Amino acid sequence: MPELRKDPILGRWVIISTERAQRPKDFVACPEKPDPKNCPFCGGRENLTPPEIFAFRAPHTAPNGPGWEVRVVPNKYPALRVEGDLEKAGVGMYDRMNGIGAHEVIIETPDHYTTIEQQSREGVGKILEAYKLRLLDLSKDLRFKYILIFRNQGRTAGASLSHPHSQLIATPVTPKRVKEELAGAREYFDFKDRCIFCDIVRQELDEHSRIVYENEMFVSFCPFASRFPFEIWVIPKRHELDFQSQSPKEMHVLADMMIVTLKKLKAALNNPQYNYLLHTAPLRRPRKDYWTTIEHDYHWHIEIMPRLTQMAGFEWGTGFYINPTAPEEAAKYLRDVDI
Repeated sequence: MPELRKDPILGRWVIISTERAQRPKDFVACPEKPDPKNCPFCGGRENLTPPEIFAFRAPHTAPNGPGWEVRVVPNKYPALRVEGDLEKAGVGMYDRMNGIGAHEVIIETPDHYTTIEQQSREGVGKILEAYKLRLLDLSKDLRFKYILIFRNQGRTAGASLSHPHSQLIATPVTPKRVKEELAGAREYFDFKDRCIFCDIVRQELDEHSRIVYENEMFVSFCPFASRFPFEIWVIPKRHELDFQSQSPKEMHVLADMMIVTLKKLKAALNNPQYNYLLHTAPLRRPRKDYWTTIEHDYHWHIEIMPRLTQMAGFEWGTGFYINPTAPEEAAKYLRDVDI
């Protein structure tokens, strides 16, 4: 029988449709073939991108030339632009402001064919460290309220180039989806005086039925109210508000977590297209009646969403999600898969 499950953070309902259950083989699609011809992100073609903002480079190599391991550049076609002022204004009953923000590309490797899960711990650690350093740098800009780091793997997931890369967008407002998550976390803390994410981690580790992989500092699991088949969350075991507070050791252990989790996903579903996104705390700009419990009630995490199904009329019309694969079944398959 189908089951309705309530997301404890957002209060959002998900339909686990067991009567139309789909197994991993039902989702297998032909993987895309990477095309490196004229790719602007490949090593040796640095002149095809805007000038780099940051890079991990070999000693004595010059900016905007070969010799880099991870390279960050402005997006050539940015969703938001860093230059200018917000100029907030009312237009009758409506509100507007200028499209101020930052839009950057984190190029994860000079090699077109080396995906993130194929890299070493050191390589993935440098990608994560680049995330951290860009978050720290952009947080100094008082115009920004939120910074989202995300990865689109595959054309269906929104990637226009197949070369391994992530993106960063800083916005002058806190996105609605993030606000809902923050509000749900605060409401739970007000009621129970505990972090909801910490409680979820404890319960998942106790039950173990939805765990995908666990190491000394992090755990990946399929959420109880998974929106999508094989949705996975990666979260630190100890309470941590900001991703950018990670120590070098934590980055190294997180690299292991991401490599193993993504390898399991790739092996289980024949290299699926996916999105992942990093939800960290918003930039705190104190003001009157400012929220004072966020250090205790919020917990950064990474959400990984394979693109295996499509939203249709019911989902768009109601805000429900229909997931044909129970998270317990997905997690068991991912735990057991050989990598």
